[in-house]
Amino acid sequence: MLVSITPQSPQRPKWLRAPAPVGPNYRELKELITDLRLHTVCESAACPNLGECWNRRTATFMILGNVCTRRCGFCAVQKGAPLAVDPDEPRRVAEAVAAMGLRYAVVTSVNRDDRKDGGAELFARTIEAIRARIPGCRVEVLVPDFQGSRDAMKIVMDARPDVLNHNTETVPRLYRQVRLGARYERSLEMLRYAKELAPATPVKSGLMLGLGETEEEVLQVMQDLKMHRVDILTLGQYLRPSPKHLPIVRYVAPEEFDALREAGRRMGFAHVEAGPLVRSSYHADDSHEAALQ
Repeated sequence: MLVSITPQSPQRPKWLRAPAPVGPNYRELKELITDLRLHTVCESAACPNLGECWNRRTATFMILGNVCTRRCGFCAVQKGAPLAVDPDEPRRVAEAVAAMGLRYAVVTSVNRDDRKDGGAELFARTIEAIRARIPGCRVEVLVPDFQGSRDAMKIVMDARPDVLNHNTETVPRLYRQVRLGARYERSLEMLRYAKELAPATPVKSGLMLGLGETEEEVLQVMQDLKMHRVDILTLGQYLRPSPKHLPIVRYVAPEEFDALREAGRRMGFAHVEAGPLVRSSYHADDSHEAALQ
């Protein structure tokens, strides 16, 4: 039986708790990000792992501003008229990566449907800037769908990211509610094309659970992703950023995530990261290492 989205969210379970964003590393990173006039998806998307990740001195940098041209029902990132593209942003991201001493950096962006290349050129320049500043630093990019532009995806893949990530986010039936402006088939095709361009580069995707999908639908998406040559899969619990966003239909128990992780392994994914607080860049360096083994 299909589960429909309801107006009320269930009570948050006691086992779903994340560390508070406090501590010296958190404060230091906060000051660094502010001083360099950068954005992180950790803050802009209200990630529950901000405290844990920043205290581990990891962060996901968000380029191309912090205003998105789409209005997805799940996302806390600001929507509206996009900011001007800052050509100096790649240099400042590289400076932050160097200051943090990172050996693995994750870069994402808002959707920039106002630009012909969807921001692909700035992704490429950011990869190049990080590599020039910190030789040997690995770079994972979490990209939008570029409205299906193969040219845009090629620009990114030509810059040789160590991991190409694009999130499917949910099951096809819920796309009109969850991912307004996106198409399930288009996302699958962009993932497949990225792998075609760079067969040795791990390709990654992820889903949020708890929005009203069924187990059968989730397993089918996992099969679709595997058929489109995705290597790394992330599965996490959707958490409602505010009362204006889509409600949570249910909280997925940890043992259900465990079962889906095992199902993903049986399907042949190189690595599956699954759990209530998992996000697409959660423990990204560990996922990359596991996928290469």
